Amino acid sequence: MKQLLQNIKTGKASVEDVPIPIPREGQALVKVSASLVSAGTERMVVEFAEKSLIGKARSRPDLVRQVLDKARREGLLNTAQAAFNRLDQPMALGYSSAGTIVALGKNMQGFKVGQRVACAGGGYAVHAEYNVVPRNLLTPLPKNVDFESAAFTTLGAIAMHGFRLAEPQLGETVAVIGMGLLGLLAAQIASAAGCHVLGIDLDAARLALASSLGLEAVSRAQAAGGSAQVFTANRGFDVILICADTPSNDPVELAGVIARDRARVVATGAVGLTIPRKIYYEKELSFINSRSYGPGRYDANYEASGQDYPLGYVRWTEGRNFQAVVDLMSSGKLKVKPLITHRFPIEKATVAYDVITGKKKEPFLGVVLTYPHSGLKVESRVVHFPLSRPSKTASVKLGVLGAGLFANSVLLPSIKKVDGIELVGIASAGGLHAQHAGKKFGFQYASSSDDEIINDPKVNTVAILTRHDSHAELVVKALKAGKHVFVEKPLAVTSDQLSVISKQLLKTDNCLLMTGFNRRFAPLANSLNSQISNSREPKYIHYRVNAGPIPLDHWTHDPAVGGGRIIGEACHFIDFITFLVGAPPISVTAQALPDAGKYREDNVSMTFTFPDGSIGVVDYLANGDKSFPKERVEVFCGGQVSVLDDFVSLVTVRDGRKKRVKGAQDKGHVAEWIAFVRSVREGGEPPIPYEQLIGVTKCTFAAMEALRTGNKVSI
Repeated sequence: MKQLLQNIKTGKASVEDVPIPIPREGQALVKVSASLVSAGTERMVVEFAEKSLIGKARSRPDLVRQVLDKARREGLLNTAQAAFNRLDQPMALGYSSAGTIVALGKNMQGFKVGQRVACAGGGYAVHAEYNVVPRNLLTPLPKNVDFESAAFTTLGAIAMHGFRLAEPQLGETVAVIGMGLLGLLAAQIASAAGCHVLGIDLDAARLALASSLGLEAVSRAQAAGGSAQVFTANRGFDVILICADTPSNDPVELAGVIARDRARVVATGAVGLTIPRKIYYEKELSFINSRSYGPGRYDANYEASGQDYPLGYVRWTEGRNFQAVVDLMSSGKLKVKPLITHRFPIEKATVAYDVITGKKKEPFLGVVLTYPHSGLKVESRVVHFPLSRPSKTASVKLGVLGAGLFANSVLLPSIKKVDGIELVGIASAGGLHAQHAGKKFGFQYASSSDDEIINDPKVNTVAILTRHDSHAELVVKALKAGKHVFVEKPLAVTSDQLSVISKQLLKTDNCLLMTGFNRRFAPLANSLNSQISNSREPKYIHYRVNAGPIPLDHWTHDPAVGGGRIIGEACHFIDFITFLVGAPPISVTAQALPDAGKYREDNVSMTFTFPDGSIGVVDYLANGDKSFPKERVEVFCGGQVSVLDDFVSLVTVRDGRKKRVKGAQDKGHVAEWIAFVRSVREGGEPPIPYEQLIGVTKCTFAAMEALRTGNKVSI
């Protein structure tokens, strides 16, 4: 399918061939007929992307501080590579489209194939021939609302939410400052609600367009010069909606001038927000900065998971605002066709950006992208890259599942450094990231289907880099298909999943399984291990992790999806102490700091005992400062102390003598793949013994049990 993409690193917009995405549970696949280009949001993104690296840094000093902190922790080279990889990710633009449902995921009651819908949401209703959209961001269309009109639904909901925030009453006076696309929609909505509306703008053409829609509109000078007072019988406006797009504070100042005493001012446009205290204080004005489409926006449970809010408690969610906008279009009270000034087929979508960014010197308002009509049949989900070449000598014919940031910035660059690997195919559910990574790293094809990779006879090895909840199922499918498997941590997020994997391993003789516990393969890790491996004494190992916080609504915290941070990430550090001891733990105790509404079981101290009497302590902490180094390992054993700092330096103290080894940070990502390829090529034992691979995963489950029960748990 064709999709419009923006490269943030180069600033280049392009229309690319991308695999058609697959709808997951709670989602529909929609064949798009029209999408609306946002002259505000999308222009801002494009203009940011077109800045030089210095210009980007000046506009986002917050990100610059993060980069500098990372450089102090991990070194300049690693930080530069990570930063450029993040900038190099393609961005799918657009958030308002309309089309026809062609496929449904599970649990999509109330929707059917062939149904006409409006689609909403950044990352969902993008400029592409097909959109995958969750149920709460879909709105059924009546027969008399065409697709081009329906493509305005999301923007209409932005205007409607701003209007609702002002809590207007029937018969009140409403001023709309800014008669652009958003302002013309807001003015029509306010008029349909029974308010007396006056539009205000600097552009005579927009004032004329407002008049043609039956709206009264005046220039900014007329409004400030007395028209506003005449319109309100010298009382001032009850409600002022600011829909302008300017960094100037003029709209906020004008709102104060024309407002009545204790009026309500709502900003839905991107304007200067320096509020003049004198007039806002004297009139005791209320000011609200409107946030997007309505309640539910930025709530992953509502948007992604489809959990609606009860009608009795939240009357107007973003989804109900969408439906209200469509109803107004159906009734003829909201006219959007006259607002369309440009139409471009998706193949020429980059020209639309030239229009909204001013490269083409012509006036514009509503810019719509159109898409070919080819029925409801879903085309191929594979995009081939003809420049790639098969290898006759590679022992690993690799298919990759998952193409997120970690894959693009860490793992795939590491794999490219290892001999003996042929990159065959890569898949991601949305298709976009697989297409980008496939072209960037030299795969033969990209797909949106996991089965395409697993069932490909050319693939003998599958790397699973997807979200945690899918790991176990994909591992089992790949092993059943006779493939070697590399899976990023964690191996599983539940005991049942681990049990299924263990049983499948017993049935699989010729396929290797390896989890991405890369730290045990790091050069300094092997130096440390060689220093202590000959000691017959038990070891005391302390691993401190300054992990830093992540948002409470991040998918990692979801037990069903990410497993939580102990299962999802602390497994790395449990594996490392297992590697140093040479056997998995046999018991664990755990304690945690109170979450206090800020954390979620991610300030935890875990103590493990081992068969030889060794003790390992993992302190996983989210309450520190991320500018401080992340990881520190201290090992006390046989009259020696070894300290490994963030895989940058190793200090060993013995007999009063100190030895230090230091270099660039290397956490073993390349070395683990060298070991994995060697095992595939030569056969024999897996790089990580299965006893340890399975045992470490069991330890994470036991640690959570110990944490919640307060008891020592045997493993």
